[in-house]
Amino acid sequence: MKLISLEEATRFNRQEIREYYSRYVNPSLAKVVSLLDFDKQFVQAENFTVRDADGQEYLDFLGGYGALNLGHNPPAVLEAVQTVAWRPNLLQASLNPLAAALGHNLTQILPGDLGRVFFCNSGAEAVEAALKIARAYRPDKRKIIYCTGSFHGKTFGALSVSGRDKYKAPFAPLLPDCAAVDFGDLNALEQKLAAQDTAAFIVEPIQGEGGVIVPPAGYLAGVRELCSRYGVLLIADEIQTGFGRTGRLFACEHEHVVPDILCAAKSLGGGIFPLGACITLPHIWDAVYGGLEKYALHTSTFGGNTFAMAAGIAALQEITGKDLANQAEIKGTYLLEKIKALPDKHHLLKEVRGQGLLIGLEFNQPVSGLLDKLSFGRIARAADEYFATLVAGELLNKYHIITAYTLNNPQVIRLEPPLTVSREALDKVVSALGEILEKSFARVTVDSIGSAVLNKLKH
Repeated sequence: MKLISLEEATRFNRQEIREYYSRYVNPSLAKVVSLLDFDKQFVQAENFTVRDADGQEYLDFLGGYGALNLGHNPPAVLEAVQTVAWRPNLLQASLNPLAAALGHNLTQILPGDLGRVFFCNSGAEAVEAALKIARAYRPDKRKIIYCTGSFHGKTFGALSVSGRDKYKAPFAPLLPDCAAVDFGDLNALEQKLAAQDTAAFIVEPIQGEGGVIVPPAGYLAGVRELCSRYGVLLIADEIQTGFGRTGRLFACEHEHVVPDILCAAKSLGGGIFPLGACITLPHIWDAVYGGLEKYALHTSTFGGNTFAMAAGIAALQEITGKDLANQAEIKGTYLLEKIKALPDKHHLLKEVRGQGLLIGLEFNQPVSGLLDKLSFGRIARAADEYFATLVAGELLNKYHIITAYTLNNPQVIRLEPPLTVSREALDKVVSALGEILEKSFARVTVDSIGSAVLNKLKH
């Protein structure tokens, strides 16, 4: 038996990383990212920049899918964790004062009277908790309604209410009594609710993985009214949109909506510790978990651990103290306007949309048959669906800007930088996109993944 030490692991070169990852973790993922040259060896990160082993600097406009609202390694969060380093991290024989404090702090910034907090370790876990609460609170009504194009996680329950079959089909049958409606369609939702068999409706205020889809004005307020009228719990998934990302601390505040249950995670942990939370109105929590017989119906070993709570306390102080929600609104408006003003002579861009610093760029599919004519075989079919990935490759490999496509709409790349991003960095992204839009599709494709990669994919 030979175990690799931490010191040895930090000295792995790029080839060693590929080799060990392929052997022991996820071979297919390792192959894809290496073919696309997405497996840079990043060794240093601070705020919105990272550096690779060759000393090259990159702008992070992916931001941990919304987990890095404060940027990489925020000093205040690291200091907070260090402050509690000698406290017991996991000790179920007592009540954690830091969990009590973070619970209080969350309820101070959440909309309305949301006031009972369950701490967990991820957004998917928060969604699982919300679904269980909804079923237990409405035992006579079993149905959970969700939206097409939605994404709520990849655990069993969360996947059951997510909106892309690619991620669901291999695991069917999933949680029963889950039904989809079109996002943004109040009439379709009311038709479902009118059956009087629905326990809850779960919705993202803006669909992140769906392609950064912003619903029509008034949609969320309309959802709130319908759920109240039909006695249905409204679950707001603010995992990606929360903590300032869209220009408000929570995206539902744009329409003054107070959900019955709110799911949060990602940047709540300050980008340092995994941390999720499911927050409910007090009367809902008390109906499900009130009393000596029910208080332990849903628990988590690591939920509410000391290190995560310290990170959460510091993260909220930084987000609110630096007014990052307002910064996101100002910077996001600036970035959207600049991108929309770019000339696009090859009509690569189909649409630019978003709110705050959650922005999606949807690309048109490439010219039909172009890659087939170049004898690229299977890469032609891949480019049809994943053309945005090729653009992301161009941004990464030539312009040193990190982005990624959205899971449920691969033709969209997201711009989701830390809320602390500079105006100079925003301008660099606009400039890079301007140059890409000036090129032909063939040039973008070849520059992005290279002839060597294309030949590998052919075979």
